[in-house]
Amino acid sequence: MTRRIFRSIVSVALLVLLACAALLLFVLYSYFGTVQAEQLQAELSFAAEGVETGGFNYLRALQSDRYRLTWVDAAGDVLFDSQGDAAQMENHAAREEIREAFQRGKGESTRFSDTLTEQTLYFAERLRDGSVLRISVSRKTTLSLLLALLAPLSAVLFAAVLLSAVLSAGISRRIVCPLEAINYDRPLENDCYEELSPILVRMEQQRQQVHAQQAALDEQRREFAAITGRMREGLVLLNHRGEVLSINPAAERFFRTDADAVGRDFILVERSTELMDAIECAKREGDTELQLSRDGREYLLRVSGTAAEKQGIVLLLFDVTERVLAERNRREFTANVSHELKTPLQSIMGSAELLENGLVQAEDVPAFVGRIRREAGRLMSLIEDTIRLSQLDERTPLPVESVELRSLVSEELRLLRDAAAQKNISLELKGTEVHIQTVRQLLHEIVYNLCDNAIKYNVDGGSVTVTVGERFLSVRDSGIGIDAAQQTRIFERFYRVDKSHSRQIGGTGLGLSIVKHAVEYMNGVIEIKSEPGSGTEITVRFPEEN
Repeated sequence: MTRRIFRSIVSVALLVLLACAALLLFVLYSYFGTVQAEQLQAELSFAAEGVETGGFNYLRALQSDRYRLTWVDAAGDVLFDSQGDAAQMENHAAREEIREAFQRGKGESTRFSDTLTEQTLYFAERLRDGSVLRISVSRKTTLSLLLALLAPLSAVLFAAVLLSAVLSAGISRRIVCPLEAINYDRPLENDCYEELSPILVRMEQQRQQVHAQQAALDEQRREFAAITGRMREGLVLLNHRGEVLSINPAAERFFRTDADAVGRDFILVERSTELMDAIECAKREGDTELQLSRDGREYLLRVSGTAAEKQGIVLLLFDVTERVLAERNRREFTANVSHELKTPLQSIMGSAELLENGLVQAEDVPAFVGRIRREAGRLMSLIEDTIRLSQLDERTPLPVESVELRSLVSEELRLLRDAAAQKNISLELKGTEVHIQTVRQLLHEIVYNLCDNAIKYNVDGGSVTVTVGERFLSVRDSGIGIDAAQQTRIFERFYRVDKSHSRQIGGTGLGLSIVKHAVEYMNGVIEIKSEPGSGTEITVRFPEEN
């Protein structure tokens, strides 16, 4: 601002000086030109009287270097010229001032030299005999005067500019100093020009408005960051140019980036052409969805935009792994239940049809009836296990009571003693009395299914050891073992490690699934250790509150 004021003052001073100099030069030049013309006309009048009385003698006697006299006869031929040879001169009848003098008695004209640096004034007067006497004088033109005055004028201008610069520098500093000292954070506390008071008041009002708006904006940003930071869903906001406006932690993890992504083009964050196509589609149509897989998990990406110009894009990312797995498990469960129901039903229907048509020998009827009863019992077991799983899935409230764990395990082993004896498997119970607060029926399901599986998948002459401790139950067998790749799947519904062996030993295929769901219902943890050919140990750890 100081420079602008300085330049303005110097420029104004220079323009004023030039204008004054030009005006003064014009006035003086005009004044002296008028005086010179009047003097020249007076000289011409005196010379005309002298010529009429003295003729050539008067002209020859009149010697003057200040002006030039020319005498022309009535035909325009030069009779006398004070500064030239009259005999060598051309006819002057066509000269403007001569022609006017012949016509009107007096004439005048002005002519410039080829260089425009000299101006010649001509005045002519007709004498009584019809001849014309002309007087002329040359003077410098305005241009020549300017050229002549260029050096002194430049010196004056330089001095004036220098003086103006010094004065304007001081003046501009005095003007700007109070303005530079203004405290814009507290405009009303400044001691400045009174004329600026309305502006300072307005600045204070605007400062307060901006402060309030900034505080509100900061609060909204904090609220937005707090809300989006707690979201499990990923959220990305893009402007109309595709630049990231906001990205929450969940989206940062998914796209493997950080908060530095804000302000960058989204294509630098995620280079998936499929995702870029979805964004372009959202710009045209408004909304689109995209299924993505990453790191073994399934995600649903909803891209929302608008067809209007200069509007943004919202990317909302949902982790739908559980939903996808649940849907897959539901389909598998439906297929498995259908398969498991179909086999005993076919056996029952086949046996019943043979009996109905009298195709069974009398002595074989009891065997067919027994088969129907066994398959019906298998169906009932399957239905009961399915109902139990459904109850556990829905987390139906069940009564909690104090249960002595060692006694319950002892009772379950007694029920399974006959099945163990058929394969010559020894049953051993270790540990002391332990009381836990739990659902008796669920604890029964856990112990029975673990021990039943340990017997079914054991080798002949093997062993099953059940250990009861403080907040844990362990069942270890010496059976066929489970491969590490299958250990995470044995708790799935209807999953069997050895399908051919499983068909031989029977069962619904839901035992370990019931165990897992029962343990989860109790908020417990289930662990498995197993190697093929070395047996399996499954440990259930109950929560501390139990």
